[in-house]
Amino acid sequence: MTFSPSHPMHLFMGLTVWAIWFVVLYGGLSVACKVAAPDPAQGALTWINALLWFSTLLVTVLLGMAAWRCARATPDATQPNRRFIARTSAALYLLSAFATLVLAMPTWFLPPCV
Repeated sequence: MTFSPSHPMHLFMGLTVWAIWFVVLYGGLSVACKVAAPDPAQGALTWINALLWFSTLLVTVLLGMAAWRCARATPDATQPNRRFIARTSAALYLLSAFATLVLAMPTWFLPPCV
């Protein structure tokens, strides 16, 4: 089922996807550190950080594609409400993608289970 880019659902989907990613990221990190904690001497180059960064890139690409779809399919000027929803949704998807990248930055520098 595909929603049009000017459907009001897009106004909250980007932030919802980001919130779910946030919970899964840090919940998964806690579980992985409890089950199979890597040696802290390895630093940031661990399988946990690599998996977290890969999932971050995947979610960022999906949010970016949704933003692109909403931005490109902006309705004409005869429908200002639909145009507002599509443009605002694109901006919110971009904001969610940016927040996803920013929150994953510690995986580059910090050991995961310290």
